[in-house]
This record gives sequence, C-alpha cells and structure tokens, in this order.
Amino acid sequence: MTWKIYRNPSETAGSAPDETIGGESPGNGESAAPSGDAVAQLQGELASAKAELEQCQDRFLRKAAEFENYRKRVDRERAELTLLAKSSLLQEFLPVADACERALGSLDNAQGNEDAEQYREGVRLLYKQISSVLSRVGVVPIESKGRKFDPHLHEAVTREESSEHEDNTVLLELRCGYLFGDRLLRPAQVIVSSRPPAKEAAGS
Repeated sequence: MTWKIYRNPSETAGSAPDETIGGESPGNGESAAPSGDAVAQLQGELASAKAELEQCQDRFLRKAAEFENYRKRVDRERAELTLLAKSSLLQEFLPVADACERALGSLDNAQGNEDAEQYREGVRLLYKQISSVLSRVGVVPIESKGRKFDPHLHEAVTREESSEHEDNTVLLELRCGYLFGDRLLRPAQVIVSSRPPAKEAAGS
C-alpha cells in the first residue's frame, strides 16, 4: 500500500511531487508471477485431490452396492420366514380337511337315513368352508390321479402292476396333497402303477 506525504496541507496531489512510504511507485516494479516450481506443486496437489476424490467415489459406490445387496438379502429372508410361518399354520388345517373328506366318503351310501343325511350336510358345509379359506390364502390341491408320478409332488405308498396304464402313473390318491403358491405344503400319498413283467417266450 502506498502513502503520500504533502509538505503543506494546502498542497494537492497534483501540485507537489509525491513521496511514497512502504512501497514502490506504480510502474516501477514488475508484477509477481508464480514460478515454475509453484505451478508444478499446484498441479501435483490438484492431481492428488482428484485421485483422492475418485477413491472416495469408488468406496461410496462399493458401500452403496453392499448396502443394496444386504437390503435385498434381508427382504428375502424376511419373506422366507413369513412364508414358513404361514405354511406351518396352514398345515394345521389339513388334518381337518382330511377328516371331512373321510367322513363324506363314509356317508356316500347313507341314502334314506335322515340323521345321516343331516350329518353329511353339516360335514359338507364344514369342508366347503375350510376349502374356501385355504383357497383364499393361495392353497390349492394337487391333482394326482391319472398323472405321471412326480417325486416333488407325490409320495408313493405302494406300487401296483397294471397293464392298462403306463409305468409310474398315479392309480389312486390316498391322501390329498397341497401347494401353497409355488411351495409344496404337503405331498400327495398315492399308489403308483408298474408294468407287469414281460411273459417269457413259449418254449424258453
């Protein structure tokens, strides 16, 4: 900063020569410019800052991906636990449905007996209600009779020889199986066909 000193207070800046204190007169010195070493240092610091920024961005993206994977895994585990809990609860209803089916089967020939008919109607209504509840929550019976044996859906209780059916065909369903969505709630107990042994050629 440059200060001017006047000999008399009445003197103006344009009527007397100027004296300066604390600096050079304008135009007497050259403007300061950063040296080559300073420029190189600034460029190095800038490159270092950019590298550190890239590392921070990379770490952030990795952490974000890890968190997203963790969230998805937790969601899957939560859904699986919920499904298992529902499956366990629904399995408690299946023996009741089985009992209704057996009762209806035993009363099929109770024609003409008024008491038996009333009892049969009560069982039928109960079975209908249970089936309706299971259907609303996504439980469906497995269609087995006449279909190919599937070890993922069926439990073979025994095998019977049959020349009228292909090998491994479900001949009879002993206990109904159920699916809960795409999950097996209970396999169907079935009797499976087997081809009779080929007869030996005559004279052998």
